[in-house]
Amino acid sequence: MKRRIAVIGLGQRIAHVLAAMAEVGWPLEIVGYADPSPVGVPVLHGAGLSEGNAFASAAALLAAGPFDLVMIGSPNHLHLEHLDLARRAGFPIFIEKPVVRTEEESLALAATLDGGGPPIFVGLVMRSMPIVRETLKRVRDGAIGALISIDATEHLHPEHGGYLARNWRRRQDWGGSFLLDKVCHDFDIFSCLAGARAARVASFGGRAIFQPQSPARSAAHARHDAGWSGAGDAFASDMDVTDHQVAIVEYANGVRLSFHANTNTALQERRWYIAGTQGTLIADLVRNRLMMRRTDASEKPERIDFGERTADLHNGADQAMARDLAAALDGAPFPVTVEESLEAGLTVMAIDQAMASGAVVDCGSIWKAYDAARHVR
Repeated sequence: MKRRIAVIGLGQRIAHVLAAMAEVGWPLEIVGYADPSPVGVPVLHGAGLSEGNAFASAAALLAAGPFDLVMIGSPNHLHLEHLDLARRAGFPIFIEKPVVRTEEESLALAATLDGGGPPIFVGLVMRSMPIVRETLKRVRDGAIGALISIDATEHLHPEHGGYLARNWRRRQDWGGSFLLDKVCHDFDIFSCLAGARAARVASFGGRAIFQPQSPARSAAHARHDAGWSGAGDAFASDMDVTDHQVAIVEYANGVRLSFHANTNTALQERRWYIAGTQGTLIADLVRNRLMMRRTDASEKPERIDFGERTADLHNGADQAMARDLAAALDGAPFPVTVEESLEAGLTVMAIDQAMASGAVVDCGSIWKAYDAARHVR
């Protein structure tokens, strides 16, 4: 029997998730969507899927249930509103990351999570990547001893950076910060690796690439369709998010992290260098390769090539997440919880606060407010 799907916000990203679901064998029917500008329709058609019927509003769509899954792919500033509507309708929910956009929205959602309701699955797709699962398992199993420090990067090629500078994610009022929308994945994983919450953070960043007189301008920056409310020129848009940023984090258990992001690099890199007391592990998420060596080893490093390299750099993660989502609807645990996604978001928000203030931010008050909202003592 086909699973009945409702889509609130038929954007490019949610359409790619639906395409991955069909690719791995989901028997699905998209009953309909609510979106005045469904830019993801061509992606669905390319995957042989129909978008179903157009509904005038999310409420009208939800009233046409029942649904096996409601998928929320709207811009981030609409997430909390759409999530509230979908939860009240009572159907299982998949929502793209970040689950919400601000600290206030995070606390508002956290305050409602112990009240029951339908399951919520958050699209932190990296949790489903085989290389990430293997990395987490090895660190948790003590393969490199006690974790000491992490050096991590997210360096985008010009096509991707130019897309972000023209897409709705260019504006904080729609998407939140660059780090929140693009890199909350990574900070979710870093907290898992550290096994603790962020205690202190500092950050520096700004816009030095996507400026009107920038010498970086090239045809590559306009190569991809900018989607909903897209700007025509990456270098002359109303962009107000950073195009490069660095951050340092000290976790509550003493693990330290350095992070470097840049949206206009000729050599792509998304790499985690994870150093422990008894070994070192490098996860190269662009090339989908893991390398590990213990400090007492005499042989060459162990190398694993996970293959499945794809143009979107998710390297099979969309398909893996689609399988995880199908299993979760049948009762299996999903790789990431709503609470974990909220904590990843709040960590990034603290980093952005540190960048804006130019000060080291103590995260204690953030976690105190979050725990109070969740009624956790």
